Amino acid sequence: MAKAELMDYDRAIELFEPVLGFEVHVELNTKTKMFSDAPNFFGGEPNTNVTPVDLGLPGSLPVVNEQAVKYSISLGLALGCSIRPSSRFARKNYFYPDLAKNYQISQFDEPIAFDGSVEVELEDGRTFQIPIERAHMEEDAGKLTHVGGATGRIQGAEYSLVDYNRAGVPLVEIVTNIIYGAERDAPELAKAYVSTIRDIVRSLGISDAKMERGNLRCDANISLSPRGSGTLGTRTETKNVNSLRSVERAIRYEIQRQAAILADGGTIIQETRHWHEDTGVTSAGRPKSDADDYRYFPEPDLLPVEPSLELIEELRAALPEAPAVRRRRLKEAWGFTDLEFQDVANSGLLVEIEETTAAGASAAQARKWWTGEIARLANAADVDASSLVSPLHVSELIALIENGELTDRLARQVLEGVIAGEGSPAAVVESRGLKVVSDDGALIAAIDEALAAQPDVLEKIRDGKVQAAGAVIGAVMKAMKGTADAARVRELVLERAQQ
Repeated sequence: MAKAELMDYDRAIELFEPVLGFEVHVELNTKTKMFSDAPNFFGGEPNTNVTPVDLGLPGSLPVVNEQAVKYSISLGLALGCSIRPSSRFARKNYFYPDLAKNYQISQFDEPIAFDGSVEVELEDGRTFQIPIERAHMEEDAGKLTHVGGATGRIQGAEYSLVDYNRAGVPLVEIVTNIIYGAERDAPELAKAYVSTIRDIVRSLGISDAKMERGNLRCDANISLSPRGSGTLGTRTETKNVNSLRSVERAIRYEIQRQAAILADGGTIIQETRHWHEDTGVTSAGRPKSDADDYRYFPEPDLLPVEPSLELIEELRAALPEAPAVRRRRLKEAWGFTDLEFQDVANSGLLVEIEETTAAGASAAQARKWWTGEIARLANAADVDASSLVSPLHVSELIALIENGELTDRLARQVLEGVIAGEGSPAAVVESRGLKVVSDDGALIAAIDEALAAQPDVLEKIRDGKVQAAGAVIGAVMKAMKGTADAARVRELVLERAQQ
């Protein structure tokens, strides 16, 4: 997918004011689906987690998942929303192969949660209030796999396969109001907002929030208003962006693309657009429908949802800390400097580091590995670091280092094995034979051999030039294939050289 003509980003911001809006879809991790008793889990064989309700078969009737309603209320409260005393489901009518009923059960004019706001922190510590219009319950659609063609998308595909396992999975869609004032920070704000939503739903325990699995997806709306015009531009909606990095890149790209078109006298088409991770561009999807085109009407098979005040207050009392409060607490508990904690916050890996420390690792080591080697590997693969390895495995890796069973060098090899799917850190150590050699006898034998092979180095060490020991240490580490503790080897080299 070739890039469209783009305007320099700084020039685009000089000429236009970016106006944002986001629709974040959160899949809830209930045991069963939104309106059926089909199991709700990721990774099943295609079309096995289905019931007649999910397939829209005649005579099947939906039943609301009580736990999904409670999760939705908790999320609404965490977003600072009011909870509607009575909310109604509606049928959203559209025709697509992944929607077996030819309509989606959603909420329209009576969402369960409305009028909230979320505080988002930017990399330099500034905060921004994101206004929340609504958070409503609905069911997810199935998944299409397009076969043939070069891109894996419908364009150019020979045929498509439909998997209805995801059809009916409980969703909460969080819709912002129009967001003004982001200015040149728009891409960073987009990333920070989605990261904040991810942190909230994880802390609530209501979603796995793995963007690479589609548990959390973002539709990013962007329009440009000419400076001083006071008018809204035509918006585009980039659909289903599935990583924090991609949200930021997609917003920046659309600003540059739209600015180039408008500056050249062109017009922006109101449409959905697809984000291409490999090329870093968006491409046209379909003309964007307005609400009227969906022909919403009340779902006749479901009663209104009317949570009691007692339930709402019970869920409110169980809410975890707000993200800003949690960040301040963690910074103090971990003993990080402002700069160190800002490094963690900017990395988008706060949850991963917190879960790694909860599994037993020190905060300093968790920060070191997540923002260092794991982030480096993620950048090289152009994926989110959280998708590479679990906090539990990182904690186990750190424990092996602190127990003296691995050096940092060996740990990096173990990490690569874990990421490659070879098992837990302990399993990789065993299968690859990477454990540190702690037997001084084996080390001494390698050291004596290296000293005998380098008599000139031996003399230098005996003459007090201890820096010459580096050559012997290097030879021993090579002979031991990196499985020796370099610090212990150095101690033994200096001891043996004086004998």
